[in-house]
Amino acid sequence: MIPTWRLRAAFAHRLSDMYGTEVPAYTTLLDVAGEVNHEAARENADAERLGSIERVTAERHGAIRVGTPQEMRQAAQIFAALGMHPAGFYDLRDAASSAIPVISTAFRPLDAAELARNPFRVFTSLLTPADRRFFDADLQARLETFLSRREIFAPELLDLAHRAEHEAGLPREQAERFLTLAVAAFELSAEPVDQTWYAELERVSAVAADIGGVSSTHINHLTPRVLDIDRLYRRMGDRGIAMIDEIQGPPRWEGPDVLLRQTSFRALAEPRRFRRPDGGVTTGSLRVRFGEVEARGIALTQVGRALYDELIAETDRRLADHPGASGQDLARDIWRARFPHDERQLAAEKMAYFTYQPATRRPRDGQRPPADLPGLLEGGWITADPIVYEDFLPRSAAGIFQSNLANEGTRDTTRSGAHYDARRLSETIERPIHDPFDLYAAQQNDSLRLARRALGLSPSADG
Repeated sequence: MIPTWRLRAAFAHRLSDMYGTEVPAYTTLLDVAGEVNHEAARENADAERLGSIERVTAERHGAIRVGTPQEMRQAAQIFAALGMHPAGFYDLRDAASSAIPVISTAFRPLDAAELARNPFRVFTSLLTPADRRFFDADLQARLETFLSRREIFAPELLDLAHRAEHEAGLPREQAERFLTLAVAAFELSAEPVDQTWYAELERVSAVAADIGGVSSTHINHLTPRVLDIDRLYRRMGDRGIAMIDEIQGPPRWEGPDVLLRQTSFRALAEPRRFRRPDGGVTTGSLRVRFGEVEARGIALTQVGRALYDELIAETDRRLADHPGASGQDLARDIWRARFPHDERQLAAEKMAYFTYQPATRRPRDGQRPPADLPGLLEGGWITADPIVYEDFLPRSAAGIFQSNLANEGTRDTTRSGAHYDARRLSETIERPIHDPFDLYAAQQNDSLRLARRALGLSPSADG
């Protein structure tokens, strides 16, 4: 049997190889990311504090877009075969000024041991044809009819995925067949695109056209992880590859790295075949696929995340008042004034998640350990290791999408949007959507209970 985590690692590796063949600039991105990671690890003793060079270099996340609830359920089945489960709910419809009519979740391993084995994730977006801000009733009906006629995941693939989930792996021959079919499902189709239909959807939203204007799905982007994203951003430019205008997420500053910083090279014009209204086929191009890169930081608690959102809003207000100012400079000044400057402060103020262990080198001075977490940290009774943020930011995801769109599309702001939330999406895919805050809190509190027990304290969590 090939166990689940090996299926996941093999799928991530093969998908990366396939995407590099289809989008050569992605291979350049991998090369530069590898260079930067090894340089950062060599130059900075703390560079691997949030992940070993081996894990960071192997790490990837992908992104796909599907059109119907059935396709979303089928994608969930394939990812379940790989030990990847839905975590987090992201509504991108209002996260950017461009028309991005999708809701999303991320399929990923949930527990720390599985993440350590292979942390592959797939950010998966579902089109929302019922949202009247983007689609009128006539276009919704025609779009749903078009989507209902396509089959993007073969029945054999789904059968193998179901077996792999329930048997925690597959025999070698069936594993090979499953991986072959799974990778093929995300390749770019050579089938001609209906020129008129695609153009109609593209006027509404380039993202909608990429989902509902073609007969299949495909990997929209793949994302390696890097230890110094600012260095990579400069070096990709030096290689002559056009990057989007800025790095999304928190600013670069002297304090702890938190959450997620992302950037990408711009979507490249790829040759595609189009079917004209007269039935003839012509050659053109589309710009829909790109290569993204990310730098991951410490996971924030709800208190820390509320402060992060507040600082982002303050940066936006100050940018509006000072057009032409540097957003990075403004954000950096705001963070220096208001965000905790070190990990100990983040932990003591319960703004970020850590795992805790009893300190092994604390002098035996006859004192009793205090009961509270700040006191345990200040007195050197326990050590705190940061928990890496494994998830995504709606604003950053939408910013990456928006930066790579050919046009902003249209949105009728006088209409009300269709209601979607995590519960509704969970019912759609018939699987629970896990709250990332709950996952991080459980990991932190389990470690804190053990540490407190080892110190002779009540095991009740104080995190």
